[in-house]
Parts: sequence; C-alpha cells; structure tokens
Amino acid sequence: MTDSNLCSGATDVGRVRENNQDQFLVAQLRKSMLVGSSSLPLDDTHTFLGDNEGHLMVVADGMGGHAAGEKASSMAIEFLTDRLLNGVRWFFAIDEVAEAEFVESLKSMLTETHRHIQEQGRRTATLTGMGTTLTLAYLVWPRLYVLHAGDSRCYLVRNQAVQRLTIDHTLARRMIESGGMKAEDEAGSRWSNVLWNVLGGRSEADLVAEVRSVTLQKGDEILLCSDGLHRHVNDKKIIEVLQSNDSTNAACEAFIKLANDAGGDDNITIIVARPKPPAGLASTWTAADDLQIDNVMNYETYNPHDTLPGND
Repeated sequence: MTDSNLCSGATDVGRVRENNQDQFLVAQLRKSMLVGSSSLPLDDTHTFLGDNEGHLMVVADGMGGHAAGEKASSMAIEFLTDRLLNGVRWFFAIDEVAEAEFVESLKSMLTETHRHIQEQGRRTATLTGMGTTLTLAYLVWPRLYVLHAGDSRCYLVRNQAVQRLTIDHTLARRMIESGGMKAEDEAGSRWSNVLWNVLGGRSEADLVAEVRSVTLQKGDEILLCSDGLHRHVNDKKIIEVLQSNDSTNAACEAFIKLANDAGGDDNITIIVARPKPPAGLASTWTAADDLQIDNVMNYETYNPHDTLPGND
C-alpha cells in the first residue's frame, strides 16, 4: 500500500519555522522467514516474505525547542515501532476476543513510549521537558486501529463525507466538551494550542491513550496530519483536494501547498491512504466500532504555540 496511488506521506518545514520537528512513517508489515542454513540451493541469507498483511502509518509533531522537539518526535516513532515489532503480537486476523488484547497492548505500548521520552529528557539538560504528539493508524483489512495522544489528527473520508477519528487533546476542546466554549470559538481561542496530553513533557500525570477502531469499506480514504495542516483545512477543502488528485503523492503535495499558501506558520505533515481490500477477502466484522479512553487534567498556562503538559 505504499505506492503513490495507494499511500504516501510528506512533510515540510513551512514558511516560518527554522527546522522541522514533525516526523512521519509509512510501512508495510509482513510475515517473513530468514534462512540460516538449508540443503536447498539457497543463499545463506535468503529471506522468504509472505503477502502484505498489515500497514502502519504514523505522524508525530515534536515540541520543546529547536533540538528537543525533533528528537522527541523521532524517538517516539523509533521506540514505538520497535515495541510494535518485538513486543506486541500482531493479529493479522483479528476476532472480537483478540481485539481486546490487541487494544490493551496498544495502550501499554504508548504509555511505555511516553515514559521512555520523559526518562531521556531527564538525562540530557538540552532535552528536558521535550514532548511530542503521536497519531498512529494500523490497518489490517477491513479493520483500522487508531492510537492517539495530542492534537495531530486522523480522518476517515467516506462517500464525500469527512469523519474525524481523533479528538484534539487541548484545553479548548475540553472547554467545548464541558459547555464552557462554543465550537466556533475554538480556532481563535488562546487555549487551542495548550495540550493536556502528549508523550513526554514534565507532567507527572498518566498519559491518556486514545484508541479507536473502525471497519473500512471499499473506497474509503484515510488522512493523518499534524496541526500545521489541519488548522488550515475544513471538511470541504479536504474533499476538494482528494477529488482533484489521482495519486496520494499528488494529494500530499497539494495539502502542503495549501498550508504554505495560508501562511505556513508551522511544520506541515500529511499521510494520505486509499486502502484496497485483498482480492477475494470479504468483510464480515461485527464487533463494536468505537473504543476510547478519556481523562481530565487542569492546565493554567498559555503559549501561542503548542504547549507541553507541565511546561511553563
């Protein structure tokens, strides 16, 4: 799913920032067997690869200074993917019982990554308090699992309608949910950039791992992006860009241009996917469609850019 017609990712520094603290990853997960020795006429390092089974997409938006933010987002993806490959059972055929175990593994994995980033920040003065958002989408047809902390986003586009699969972990969104702010006032609120839940940072509060699962249909499109893009697009613009670009690579480039034309005030990262079901595979999933966790934290500081929990 990583060719330019099915899935692509791109990142851009924007027009204001000096360095890019965003990171992204698009990967295929396969069953494999590395041959050590055999009587067969094979090379010593011959590898057998199974069919593509799963697809992984990750966006991370680092915060905490010139070097610290970039380090945090890189560390999050590297540490997380290592745990995914070596510490989590990959359910390429997931039933309702296995899903519960898989979701718990995702939550634990994100918490472990959060603690790792905090520990590394304590060891190096220049990295103290570094943090990052992280939005991960794991696809094993027809199920899509989204793991999330922060204000990067994952969208599902179906039948020319846009559904956001993640919740922004900002104080502004908290205020809207509690009735203390109108939704139309969110974009201009000073609390829209104040994050109460990210990986890393100085906060001693537990990380909240938001997990959601949906059943995909043929023709669905998936978008992951950092706030450097989503603050400049609405549902109508998302649909326009997708309909105007035949390849996912062209769609990524169009989204980045759109954000830069709007000022490019932050780093911009986007992943666009148009998944297709494997040939002959029918969708028979009937499990519950949504799994989410939530929590409340108080936060009293303000910064015009994304702010980390526990950071002044």
